[in-house]
Amino acid sequence: MNNRDRNFTKAKLERRRQQIEESVARYLAQLDTADRQEPTDVLVAKTDRLKEKITRLEQEMERLDGLEAQMLASPDRQISLTDPDARSMSSSGRGTGVVGYNVQTAVDTEHHLIVTHEVTNIGTDRAQLSGMAKKAKAVLEVERLDVVADRGYFASEEILASEQAGITVTLPKPMTSRAKAEGRFGKADFVYLPEQDVYRCPAGDMLTYRYTNVEAGLTVSRYWTSACPKCPIKAQCTPGKERRVTRWKHESVLEAMQDRLDANPDAMRIRRQTVEHPFGTLKARMGSTHFLTKTKPRVSTEMALHVLAYNFTRVLNIMGSKAILKAIAS
Repeated sequence: MNNRDRNFTKAKLERRRQQIEESVARYLAQLDTADRQEPTDVLVAKTDRLKEKITRLEQEMERLDGLEAQMLASPDRQISLTDPDARSMSSSGRGTGVVGYNVQTAVDTEHHLIVTHEVTNIGTDRAQLSGMAKKAKAVLEVERLDVVADRGYFASEEILASEQAGITVTLPKPMTSRAKAEGRFGKADFVYLPEQDVYRCPAGDMLTYRYTNVEAGLTVSRYWTSACPKCPIKAQCTPGKERRVTRWKHESVLEAMQDRLDANPDAMRIRRQTVEHPFGTLKARMGSTHFLTKTKPRVSTEMALHVLAYNFTRVLNIMGSKAILKAIAS
């Protein structure tokens, strides 16, 4: 793990510059006050200290200018001084983010063995689903594979790519709807009728197809009805002129996934029990510092050894030493 203070992004540099400017302004104000007072040995010493602090801050500003040039030259606009490959990892807790690596694992639900893993320095999980699922499928040498992941992996393109590779995904969709958060009807309250290509709203009116557009790389269609202004429950639906519903070209893949989740409410509990078992064991063995090496190739090797040791002891606990020796001998 790397110190967050030695990792720099544009936002971090701007915050640090602002802090320095505020400190310089405060010290200059103190110097101005000191100049209006009668000089004494104590006052002279204080003035000298303030000047030294201002000089150090000016030097820090020069250092930040150099770091900014390095940051802008980096492909992801981020640099880490302790480990050049380490990156800032996103975290749900405010001020709890770390600078390091994102370890991806695929774990089987029956024996809790790590099927495959990968060390990445991508700060989020959103782009990791299909790649890890395909690796697990290849390792297991199966035609079809069922995968359960948490909401951090939700990305429409990744779910579609997995489906096209013969991988059935189950994961919850993050709650990002402002309407639902503000107590109004959410998209789930609108029922899609494929035969008619319309959405039925909570009031029973039909939202018809209007146009198709490409947004954020996804082909989406818009639906709405002209009945909204006179709807008796409009206040529960939208503050705008009419309620519009968006449908992705492959929305049926997401709808099927939601149906699976509704039919298997224990899926996320099983996921937690499955993946947290090896992660908890690995973290206990690795200690608070986690990785002892630096740079992605070395960290990847270190992680591979940890996974090997975990899987070996797991098999030893499941089969027993005699069965393993017999299997080796045969």
